[in-house]
Amino acid sequence: MAFYHKLGSIPKKKHTTFYKPDGTLYREELVSSKGFSGIYTNKYHLNMPTKATKITELPKLADEVWHEAELRHFHFLTDTLKKEGDFFNSRVSYLENNHCKMYAAKPTKNPDYFFKNVYAHEYVFIHRGSGVLLSDYGSLPFVAGDQIIIPQATIYQMHFDSFDDNKIVVIESDTPYEIPRHYRNEYGQLEEHAPYEERNFKMPQFMEPKGDLGDFRILMKAGNRIFEYMQPHHPFDIGGWDGYLYPFAFNIKDYNPKVGRIHLPPPIHLLYHTKHFVLCNFNPRPFDWHEDAIPAPYYHSNVDSAEVLYYVEGDFMSRKGVGPGSVTLHPLGIPHGPQPGKTEASVGAKFTHEYALMLDTFEPLFPTTNVQKTEDPAYPYSWLE
Repeated sequence: MAFYHKLGSIPKKKHTTFYKPDGTLYREELVSSKGFSGIYTNKYHLNMPTKATKITELPKLADEVWHEAELRHFHFLTDTLKKEGDFFNSRVSYLENNHCKMYAAKPTKNPDYFFKNVYAHEYVFIHRGSGVLLSDYGSLPFVAGDQIIIPQATIYQMHFDSFDDNKIVVIESDTPYEIPRHYRNEYGQLEEHAPYEERNFKMPQFMEPKGDLGDFRILMKAGNRIFEYMQPHHPFDIGGWDGYLYPFAFNIKDYNPKVGRIHLPPPIHLLYHTKHFVLCNFNPRPFDWHEDAIPAPYYHSNVDSAEVLYYVEGDFMSRKGVGPGSVTLHPLGIPHGPQPGKTEASVGAKFTHEYALMLDTFEPLFPTTNVQKTEDPAYPYSWLE
């Protein structure tokens, strides 16, 4: 995160003695990124964070890549498949490459364990539902529309308020989600032209440190391998912390869209970037105001990017047959654009009412067998109508 934050009790100077009320030392942990050159946080534990009483490898996650998938456009429906389970084990994988993986999930229960993604940072979009993300950084309440960033190796849980109709989208990344440099001034503050403001971000709230002793189960995901760690104390035992590295959230409805006299390209919708892909937010906005403007996007070939759109809600002006939970994948090198009649229908339109997420990867993105199970096979031919 680009902003300094602190919670709880911390010593006046780091790496010095800091005593608990019982007279024993807090255990300081530095959580750093990019070696010692990136953002970091100092945490103060009641217990040594290195303790483990048992380490066991669980069965690997299956390779679900659809290896025989054709090079073509895809439209698939993420509301079709459902796995019972919590925020982690209800995930259904749909797209992946060497640097990212996209899932959707409909959690039906809360977890009785803790989770850590050791190799990946996580972006979690709350499509439906509400609840709280708990971590050793504190509590982070969430509602529909929130986009939560969970840094790599964060121990956390997600608890939902009810199980009537929850839906989340998760995108793993092997490099951090970062606020684009051109949104920030030389001091790191968001500039006036940025599409969001510091005050829009949700930060963790303080939780009293958990001093419970016993057997606490942590599932650690390392790529497709899962390890079970048993820890003799509660992992949320932090008395205080400060720094720049922590979970945070931003709601899609707080994004301020930009508009132009003629159609502007997708980079104006940029939310975050990583080394290997970008994430964008599409929001309701006025259309272009040139007297001959065509609001629908022009046809486009991404020669070195794969484009994914996840449709959240609204009237999607350039695409037929999609609805909430639909995903379209347009592979690199193949032209894509409005379907028949959509360009003409957009002429003279004044406003668009749509919310969507866009993922653009800088290398090929491969569908899984779950895409094969949920796709609309007529979609690649929908431009013939």
